[in-house]
Amino acid sequence: MDTLSYKTVSANKETADKKWFVVDAEGQTVGRLASKVAKVIRGKHKPNYTPHADCGDNVIVINAAKVAFSGAKLVDKEYIRYTGYPGGQRITSAEEMLKKHPERIIEKAVKGMLPKNKLGRQLYTNLKVYKGAEHNQDAQKPEVLNLDTFK
Repeated sequence: MDTLSYKTVSANKETADKKWFVVDAEGQTVGRLASKVAKVIRGKHKPNYTPHADCGDNVIVINAAKVAFSGAKLVDKEYIRYTGYPGGQRITSAEEMLKKHPERIIEKAVKGMLPKNKLGRQLYTNLKVYKGAEHNQDAQKPEVLNLDTFK
């Protein structure tokens, strides 16, 4: 019996069939949207998923300014950052962040759901977020991804 016929084939960056998807964030809950987008970026929806390689797809999120928060999170949720100086901790509420930089809400949520290593930082570059309905990736011919039917 030839044991080489049972070799497991892993996908890598070169053999991955990467696609571009557009996701409309209008009316979507932030956490549920982010978990599904992170799953697509990671490639876990594909049958050739490989944990140590970038075999996921590129995702464009539009209408980031129209996302929804459940409960009282719009007022209560806080985003904390640190400037690097003593006393430099800055706190921003989700309401302020939604007015000033709505794309950062989705970026931070998705980034928190990716691995915290070199692969996660590389996968994060496959995400593009826009606060309006227009995006700059028309040349990639992205397909529309309906997250309501996506598991």
